[in-house]
Amino acid sequence: MSDLTADAVATEHPGAGNPAAPGGGRTVAAAVPPALVTRLAAGVTATGEPDLVETVAPLTGERLASLPRSTPADVEVAFQLARRAQAAWAALPVRRRAAVLLRFHDLLLKRQDEVLDLIQAETGKARLHAFEEVLAVAMAARHYGRAAHGYLRDKRRGGALPVLTHAVEARRPKGVIGHISPWNYPLELSVGDALPAFVAGNAVVNKPDTQTALTALWARGLLVEAGLPADLWQIVIGDGPVIGPAVVEQADYVSFTGSTRTGRDVAQRAAARLVGASLELGGKNAMLVLADADLDAAAAGAVRACFSSAGQLCISIERLLVHRSVADEFLERFAARTRALRLGGGLAYGADMGSLVSVRQLETTTRHVEEAVKAGATVVAGGRARPDLGPFFFEPTILDGVTPDMAVCAEETFGPVVSLYRFDTEDEAVAAANSTPYGLNSSVWTRDPRRGRTVAARLRTGTVNVNEAYAAAYGSVGSPMGGMGDSGLGRRHGAEGILRFTEAQTIATQRLLPIAPSFGLDDKQFAAVMTGGLRALKALRFK
Repeated sequence: MSDLTADAVATEHPGAGNPAAPGGGRTVAAAVPPALVTRLAAGVTATGEPDLVETVAPLTGERLASLPRSTPADVEVAFQLARRAQAAWAALPVRRRAAVLLRFHDLLLKRQDEVLDLIQAETGKARLHAFEEVLAVAMAARHYGRAAHGYLRDKRRGGALPVLTHAVEARRPKGVIGHISPWNYPLELSVGDALPAFVAGNAVVNKPDTQTALTALWARGLLVEAGLPADLWQIVIGDGPVIGPAVVEQADYVSFTGSTRTGRDVAQRAAARLVGASLELGGKNAMLVLADADLDAAAAGAVRACFSSAGQLCISIERLLVHRSVADEFLERFAARTRALRLGGGLAYGADMGSLVSVRQLETTTRHVEEAVKAGATVVAGGRARPDLGPFFFEPTILDGVTPDMAVCAEETFGPVVSLYRFDTEDEAVAAANSTPYGLNSSVWTRDPRRGRTVAARLRTGTVNVNEAYAAAYGSVGSPMGGMGDSGLGRRHGAEGILRFTEAQTIATQRLLPIAPSFGLDDKQFAAVMTGGLRALKALRFK
């Protein structure tokens, strides 16, 4: 393909059903010039004269960047540098560390256009969906910048003996966090997850996906500009099966976002070293449209739920469960909105959906749709690749008549494809939503918020959104977000999102009397005194 944006091609060949979005007037090559790549690549920990690995711009299929490939020896160097930097960083007061996050927040919002270009160039997503990453990271930076001191301060706990025992729970940093982040949300899932680790006093060795390493490197540079010691955040890139294990084998704690299959391997490696891990993995998320739902609102919400970032979002919806009494009307409204979506790849706002990231994602998406249609499913909207727009574009697709034997029913597509299923009772809907081994996110739509919360409580997912697709729960950064079942372990956001990067330490000081026979009491007398004391404490409602 020539040096045109996908939008320029789309303007020439708009295609039926999905008009092209306005072009941004700039090419990917202009937005990500070689000089920028060279500057960012200097942040990779790679010694000597490393091999180079190339990345591709999904919007055009052209080479985007050549980056140095780290080796396992480089990973060892990265951990050495990080450990040296971590000791001095951890010695700083929490408020000093938190101030870096707040400065980063301001810099990110001020210079967001720079990283929006990078996110689009590396992932192919629409600019509005790239902006969601800026929002998420800014919110996390603000939250932990303001709340970290409260999460991490020493807390008085009940002692063994009231008055006589003074007990304090303290939080100490783990040390160096091994952080493996994916390609689909390269800003949010690299720096967004690293921020609480830093403010808790840790260093980070980060292996971002090579395809989206420029975004992580840009974020590192901005955080250093905000005051983070440069050696505290090491970035290594390379083949996952080579570099990933090297990171896990040296980390004091592992943070991983990716597939369930790889997550199991990470968990096993971490467990073998008695090292903790948090894992956000796959999902097959469901949206429940109850009989009393506002169908226009639900249809608009379903568009966001299913097609943001071309469906390449861990918490996006791939199963629509709709009450039979409103299913046809909902489907008509949802399909109309889906057919009206504008596809495009310009580096500007205007497109409703961008591209898939790679040929692998395109092949999986295409296979799921074609196999389902061959087995009897009906394409209500979309259903085809759009090479006229760019090499990896695929139309937002709605399938009806999907059955359990079809791959698209149970397997995670991770593309712009959603299947609609009808239900008759609330119990049936809840059972269907919970019929997957995954448990990451879900959505409930009803005009009765109390009913929505009641249904939500029955769903086995880490987050549930009532009358919203995913942003309400994910954006509530004071509350934990994560998965159940095959969707992972641990949580990001809130108290759990920062305390996972710490070790709890109890410091107990005994005063006046020992917890042992004293004042001439023999063992039997001591036991009797303590037994009476325990009964009295219970009666007085001591905890």
